[in-house]
Amino acid sequence: MEKSVMLKSVDDNNRTPRGEVAFERPQTRGRSAGRTGILAAKLVLQAVIALAVLIAAYVGMNRLILAKDPVPVRPARETAYIVETTPVEMRDHAPMLSLYGEVTAARTAELRTLVAGEIIRVNPALETGSIISSGEELLAVDPFQYEGAVTEARANLVEARAALVEARGRVSTEEGNVERAREQLEFAQRDLQRAEQLLGSGSVTERTVDERRLLVSQRGQALEQRRYALDVEKARVDQQQAAIDRLQWRLSQAERNLADTVLKAPFDAVVRSENAAIGRLVGVNDVVATLYARDALEVRFSLSDNQYGRILSDNGTVVGRPVEVLWHIGGQPVAYRGEIRRIGAEVALARGGIDVYASVTVADGQPALRPGAFVELRLADRTYPASARIPEGAIYGTDHVFVVDEENRTRRRDIEVLAFDGTHVIVSGDLATGDRLVSTRLDKAGEGLLVSEPRNRGANTGG
Repeated sequence: MEKSVMLKSVDDNNRTPRGEVAFERPQTRGRSAGRTGILAAKLVLQAVIALAVLIAAYVGMNRLILAKDPVPVRPARETAYIVETTPVEMRDHAPMLSLYGEVTAARTAELRTLVAGEIIRVNPALETGSIISSGEELLAVDPFQYEGAVTEARANLVEARAALVEARGRVSTEEGNVERAREQLEFAQRDLQRAEQLLGSGSVTERTVDERRLLVSQRGQALEQRRYALDVEKARVDQQQAAIDRLQWRLSQAERNLADTVLKAPFDAVVRSENAAIGRLVGVNDVVATLYARDALEVRFSLSDNQYGRILSDNGTVVGRPVEVLWHIGGQPVAYRGEIRRIGAEVALARGGIDVYASVTVADGQPALRPGAFVELRLADRTYPASARIPEGAIYGTDHVFVVDEENRTRRRDIEVLAFDGTHVIVSGDLATGDRLVSTRLDKAGEGLLVSEPRNRGANTGG
């Protein structure tokens, strides 16, 4: 209760009546102005002290610097850039074309049985992928009927030859008959001449002469008959000889059919496919195996019109140009030697170029290529005389390089790019054999830079 009265009393004392203006007393205004002046004086004094400290520190630092002994300065030396160099060789260069192609079989044969019949024997090696030697037996057809045909043909031939002997005997007989008929005719003619001579003297009668004339006529007719019979027998001999020739051919055909019951490999080959089994009945047109020559493989690849034109203009032909065939198997590619053998007959529109066929030589110990293998080929392009082959990174801009002179300073050489060869470029220009070409890429390349090769780094840099 007492606290409430006291608070109210204080509140009443501090309350200003409404409508009255409160005025500050003169004593209060004087105290506020004094405090403001003291604060300003303190700020000025602090600023003066801080400035004095800074000035003293600066003066002291300069005195310390001036009092220090001078440090010896190492004279500046020119920087030598470490670069790799490549010797330049001016000669004939040909960029290598990197092409891709497919291995194909240059010689393929679909083997068919030459005679019909039942297969009674099959070579165990007649399997897909197996290697077959030339002349090796592949399968055999039942030879029973063909052996019978040979026996029959041989018997017919023997019979015909015997008949020929008989015919020739008859010819000999008829030749004798003709000779005797001629003699009889001559005798009759001489007898007629004597009778005619005696007729004049009256020793013989006219009837006797007529009888002699009749006999001559009969002997002449008999001679003609014998000659005709001789011609007939000679014709029979010719007919029999023709029959013998025909039977001889039939015997040869039967013997060949018998030999054809055994099917043999026509060349050293690899079996691509087979369709033969013991007991199978095969006809003349049934394919029993497909082979391709293992030593006659080709690579078919395409050359663009530009590539074909450049190579053709180089030496006038593409055939005979060597190629390198790379078969990528395992970790390392296997390289084979090859040579372009022929050019495709038509432009391959689907592949955008001209088909080229190159033969491949498989050396002893190399893996055997297989048709269908995808291979890489390296073929020399057009030859550029008096040119240099340099790294592509050695060219600055498109028309100059840098070489190192006797003082190990760079010198600019203008060049012209002729062709690209992988990561290298074939160029011509102001280069000579023996020049040391800067092959390391420099950010600030220019004329007269001091350079050093890694092997001479210590001597040239002083390090």
